[in-house]
Amino acid sequence: MQKTVLSRRSLLKAGAAGLAATALPGGLARAQGALVIGAVYVGPRADFGWNQAHAVAMDIIKGVPGVTVIEEENVPESDAVAQTMESMINLDGANVVLGTSFGYFDPFMIDLATKYPDVQFRHAAPLWSADKHPMNLGGYFCYLNQAHYVNGVAAGLSTTTNKIGFVAAKPIPTVLSNINSVLLGARSVNPDAVVQVIFTGDWSMPVREAEAANALVDAGCDVITCHVDGPKVVIETAERRGVKSCGHNASQAELAPNGFITGAEYKWETIYRLYADAFAAGEPLPNVVVGGYHNDMVQNTAYGAGATPEAIAAADAAIEGLKAGKPIYVGPLSDNAGNLVIEGEKDNYDPELDGMGWLLEGVVGSIT
Repeated sequence: MQKTVLSRRSLLKAGAAGLAATALPGGLARAQGALVIGAVYVGPRADFGWNQAHAVAMDIIKGVPGVTVIEEENVPESDAVAQTMESMINLDGANVVLGTSFGYFDPFMIDLATKYPDVQFRHAAPLWSADKHPMNLGGYFCYLNQAHYVNGVAAGLSTTTNKIGFVAAKPIPTVLSNINSVLLGARSVNPDAVVQVIFTGDWSMPVREAEAANALVDAGCDVITCHVDGPKVVIETAERRGVKSCGHNASQAELAPNGFITGAEYKWETIYRLYADAFAAGEPLPNVVVGGYHNDMVQNTAYGAGATPEAIAAADAAIEGLKAGKPIYVGPLSDNAGNLVIEGEKDNYDPELDGMGWLLEGVVGSIT
């Protein structure tokens, strides 16, 4: 079987409707028949975060003619996900299965793709490789750090202490990218801004998240943001403490009527609509879909009461810059241990950034 491997830059230039996508041999090609999508969530649909972002997109896709959506929430990253997906296939007739949690991919989705070659499996992370994984498997990913950069711009013009707090789950590249992007956004408009980070150690630890948010406020942070699965506790804690906040994953605007500024949101519906359109046209589903602001795969939440006119104007300008390809990471940049980590200008989709293992100078905290 011929395999085509495209570079990240090639991915960004390929695909339908301006999306960064590539369809490799072995993809779905059915001229007729109903599309039945099975979507599996690791937590509750209404978590004001990661799972809700996918569920909101699924609600939109349910309105597409010829599409049926089957959903299951609170499915752990264990054999339970394999059982759930097999049930969707065998009992509900799912022909496209979406695994939306990081730990679903290996070994569960890899094994299922081998077992069910006529079913398409897509995973919400850029882990799929044409060289080693089944061709009816694939991945999709939205570069949310772009929207977090916009968060940083707005936060940098909203803080009076120049201290922005960040509650983070784990020090993995996607989380570090969001933290660093908030810093760079803030410093683009406020060179004195710093970001103070506390890692909780896991994706969903509400008590620890509340403790971290309170500790950051006590340390003088007057804008709080985060990267955890369900930001509800962080945003509510910030509101209760009388400080401003920026959201993550989905909209938390209603949780903070006084202090919410804006938030970084996924637009998964852009990808899911692409899948539905490809299926309806009898075309292969793309194995890989990646993108950000330039192809409508991320967005920022509508501004809340915490956003000043200056912050809104600067954030809007930052969005337009990202749509036009303006880079976030422009060197020389050093980490907070003094090591040079970025020498020159990096494209926002440079694969080197996917392996980020550092916090920039200006971030107070440690990944160890």
